[in-house]
Amino acid sequence: MGVKIKDILDRQKTSLESFASRVIAIDAYNAIYQFLATIRGSDGQNLSDLRGNVTSHLSGLLHRNVNFLSMGIQPIYIFDGKPPSLKAAEIERRRLLKTDAAVRYEKAISSGDVTDARKYAQRITYLTDGMVDESKTLLSFFGIPYISAPSEGEATAAHLNRIGVAYASASQDYDSILFGAKTLIRNFTISGRRKLPNKNAYIYVEPEIIDVQKSLDLLGVTQEQMVDIGILIGTDFNPDGFRGVGAKTALKLIRRHSRLEDIPSIQDSLEQIDYQQIRNIFLKPMVANVDKVEFGSVDYDGVLAYLTGRSFDRERVQASLNRLKKSLTKRSNNLDRWL
Repeated sequence: MGVKIKDILDRQKTSLESFASRVIAIDAYNAIYQFLATIRGSDGQNLSDLRGNVTSHLSGLLHRNVNFLSMGIQPIYIFDGKPPSLKAAEIERRRLLKTDAAVRYEKAISSGDVTDARKYAQRITYLTDGMVDESKTLLSFFGIPYISAPSEGEATAAHLNRIGVAYASASQDYDSILFGAKTLIRNFTISGRRKLPNKNAYIYVEPEIIDVQKSLDLLGVTQEQMVDIGILIGTDFNPDGFRGVGAKTALKLIRRHSRLEDIPSIQDSLEQIDYQQIRNIFLKPMVANVDKVEFGSVDYDGVLAYLTGRSFDRERVQASLNRLKKSLTKRSNNLDRWL
């Protein structure tokens, strides 16, 4: 679900090129879910190999990371660990939504409604342990480091940003802000030309950058108060939030009363949730202890063999790798001339 604080944040358009030579900590599950949701056939089914195994996640990782590395961007992927127990309700909610979407997808296929079939298929996105392992293997061939977080991936991504290992945290969700990120990038792994759902029209998705301290200053709240705003709206750990409270109302309440305990109108509802534990999840999160990360060189033959072994077209993969090799060689030569 993610916390819905979009409407109160200062968001600025930017470009992928602006992150050249920057280390970016990417919420891996969030990115891979985006690949699985969007890289599909006309009937909504994921791309798959000759054995029927899904390969949409590998296709997304191939093309996106070729772009990143060609631009000089240094990505780190952070994978989720064990979710906090308070997330159980949100996980169950997502499961039920996917079950309902699966029924609707079958009906759409039976009736020949390809548009609805694709719409509902996107809602049935599952990320399996096998897909995670395959993603890590492909990243290794690219020389791209990945980290297995002890709990929420966004918490460790925010931590890496906060301690200066990464320039920013990248995710479609805003939870990194509650976890203490200094800079958040959205649309980082999905930027570019995108087809609008159920329409014969396209838009160009641009990356957005959020300077968290600037947003806090403009709103006149602290990091701790932003967490309370999130709890009022609803987080993955209290998905229902408080009745009738959206981002703007939550902001007004916190500005007026400073903290959850001092808002008279919510006290009965507040007693029904463990708000202090939710605060601690965000303000004292479990994170991976990483002082630095090591980037390796691209194993071109390894990438090619790994993907062609999963029914990827050899010529297309080779073309992408040739483009990457040309870009890296050019960047290296330019650096040598500068030195």
